[in-house]
Amino acid sequence: MNWKSFMLGVGVGLASGYAARELLSQKTSVSPEKALANAKDAFKQEGPISGSWIHMKAEPYEKGHLKYQVYKGGISRFSGEEAEQYEFIADAETGTILDVFPLH
Repeated sequence: MNWKSFMLGVGVGLASGYAARELLSQKTSVSPEKALANAKDAFKQEGPISGSWIHMKAEPYEKGHLKYQVYKGGISRFSGEEAEQYEFIADAETGTILDVFPLH
């Protein structure tokens, strides 16, 4: 093996290691569609839903001195003959529902 091949291998190894470290260090976040699916699954436990929506851009939100990046969305469903609408706030990093508010 000559020195050129060896140095090329070392260079490729270092570049690959750096790229892998950068990818792993980035915070991953949940897509808005996944956050909406989580909310719909939670609401479906109480009965069928008739509609849903979500803002596609995360925004800052504070709850109890904790700061989050969140998606805001809504769910509509019928309870008997009456329509119910709810707004939900989902953590953009995990997709967890942080708050739910009934809309009147």
